[in-house]
Amino acid sequence: MKKNDTKSILLVGVGGQGTILASKILSEGLVRKGYDVKMSEIHGMSQRGGSVTTHVRYGSHVASPVVPEGEADVLVAFEKVEAARWLQYLKKDGTLVVNDFEIYSLPVLTGAAEYPHGVTEKLKAAVPNTKAFNAGEIASGLGNIKAQNIVLLGALVKAMGLEELDWEDVLKELIPEKLLDLNLKAFKAGLEQ
Repeated sequence: MKKNDTKSILLVGVGGQGTILASKILSEGLVRKGYDVKMSEIHGMSQRGGSVTTHVRYGSHVASPVVPEGEADVLVAFEKVEAARWLQYLKKDGTLVVNDFEIYSLPVLTGAAEYPHGVTEKLKAAVPNTKAFNAGEIASGLGNIKAQNIVLLGALVKAMGLEELDWEDVLKELIPEKLLDLNLKAFKAGLEQ
């Protein structure tokens, strides 16, 4: 990569979805490839189902870990309302990878608010390069819904053209052995999206 070659990825989700683990795996793979990588994570009441955002930037020299508004090459949303909430960070020609999955906030669960309808359709209309699929359903079909973060990671790797990195080796290092087979399958399923 040349000077000013920094690529920016923003991962957004809800606490408990594995957003940070996916970001750590991504960052480790990029470091192994020889990139300068900066990662910054923000937890907003993440243990109570609040927003979690992770900024990952890589290139030959990265000055700041924070992705400025309008500069994310890829926005990966682990929940579709989170995609809508963070959409202003995506470049005009950027790629949106969205988990067509719903997690209800406390106001929705108590009946004080309604979950918005047609979110995925609105996202697709706003971003021509949208890859929307239900990663939770795919992960459940593989045996554990918690692997949806690795399904989304696989889709992100494909969207960024980073398939040539040895992701299996990175997963072996960062995923407990008893969960490795499931997560390898989840990653491959994400690459197919």
